[in-house]
Amino acid sequence: MKKDTSNINSLENEAIYIMREVAAQFEKPVLLFSGGKDSITLVRLAVKAFYPAKVPFPLLHIDTGHNFPETIEFRDRLCKELGLELIVRNVQDSIDEGKVKEESGRYASRNMLQTTTLLDALEEFKFDAAIGGARRDEEKARAKERIFSVRDDFGQWDEKNQRPELFDMLNGAIDHGQNVRVFPISNWTELDVWSYIEKENIEIPSIYFAHKRKVFLRDGMIWSAEDDVVYRDENEEVIEKMVRFRTVGDMSCTAAVYSDAVSISKVVEEIRDSTISERGARIDDKRSEGAMEKRKQQGYF
Repeated sequence: MKKDTSNINSLENEAIYIMREVAAQFEKPVLLFSGGKDSITLVRLAVKAFYPAKVPFPLLHIDTGHNFPETIEFRDRLCKELGLELIVRNVQDSIDEGKVKEESGRYASRNMLQTTTLLDALEEFKFDAAIGGARRDEEKARAKERIFSVRDDFGQWDEKNQRPELFDMLNGAIDHGQNVRVFPISNWTELDVWSYIEKENIEIPSIYFAHKRKVFLRDGMIWSAEDDVVYRDENEEVIEKMVRFRTVGDMSCTAAVYSDAVSISKVVEEIRDSTISERGARIDDKRSEGAMEKRKQQGYF
């Protein structure tokens, strides 16, 4: 039976329209790229939006230094194959320069430290629009944000001072020093993203599929034990299980899920049956009830 792709086609058309509006309304946009499925989807949409011309803006990766190796390898290969300009800025540099302080302890992560590195990069290159892969279904703070989300000259987001977006009219007018975050797949769900990946036959990093990995359990979550990034107590036993990652971020704040899904079609089936958000596997979102909203107010993605 042929799958109904009308909804996916509609979402794709909307995202391509947004990409073209960004290119038309802003002088120096950039696409924020993490090597995860959402930013990979953005790259496919950007390629389609401007084909046969090249994508008219670079990719920017804020590298925590604690990324999954599979993600970094995929990032470099994808950019080379598509001829995309890639800019990388490192959180380690921000630490070395004394701009941020490395966290310590069993829940230490560099994820929150990315904000300073990101804002410095936007200022360094004078980018006036940053395209990101955030979606409204992920988390309640992201559900509040507009497709064109204006940030002040400090990179901060004021959730109480947002522009109305009527129909498909996107207002990119900004004052000097302001910046806009743009979310072309804001109206997509996790299932929509995976359905699009399946429809388009898009390659993604191997850690999104079930594989044997050394892990340990803490607080009801599955942590990777295949590196020295994640702090592990001596009494936390390492076991080998079939797992995959629903979301890919800093290794220190991204938990795995038990899974047997070794193909995109199996992942789609698994997500259809899931009752837990993919952000449920992000430890950084559990620091407080408003963790994501606070980070966004400070300039986070």
